[in-house]
Amino acid sequence: MASVIEGHGLHRDYVSLNEMNPNVKLAVMASEDQLFPDHNGFDFKSIQKAMKHNLKSKSLRGASTISQQVAKNVFLWQHGGYFRKGLEVYFTFMIEKFWSKKRILEMYLNVAEMGEGVFGVEAASEYYFKKHAKDLSRKQAALIAACLPNPKGYTIKPLSAHVASRYPWILRQMNNLEADPDIKELIK
Repeated sequence: MASVIEGHGLHRDYVSLNEMNPNVKLAVMASEDQLFPDHNGFDFKSIQKAMKHNLKSKSLRGASTISQQVAKNVFLWQHGGYFRKGLEVYFTFMIEKFWSKKRILEMYLNVAEMGEGVFGVEAASEYYFKKHAKDLSRKQAALIAACLPNPKGYTIKPLSAHVASRYPWILRQMNNLEADPDIKELIK
């Protein structure tokens, strides 16, 4: 909603998971949550690593899974302290209990901000590449995934330094992950 208030508009087109190219599903898991098929909504090793990093460094590192991001984006507000984080834990637990991994991934790919006022992979595909999400190439999917941590700062057009350096890494991770049977099941 902040994008609308700030005058950037709102671009969103909901599409089902089977209307998305497998490349974009794979790219998002490679970039955001490589253990997505296997965890129960929380990646405790990543949380521990982030806590250690955050104690030593001035820069903050997050450890939110795709499930946690869906809980925040669908049910909660963006900023907040411990109260909001507690609610996020509750909603993450609930969506993991009642939704399939495919449903969680579909929701994430439809609600995540992927540019200034651009929400969801279909809107991002049309905005950046003038095509539907089902027609994205591997490189285009990796470019979209590279902007996810900070879509207002990590831009595709113009290409930010972060996206330019991150998308080749995402492509390599996609190659590493795509043979995993659990990943294969989610991207088909």
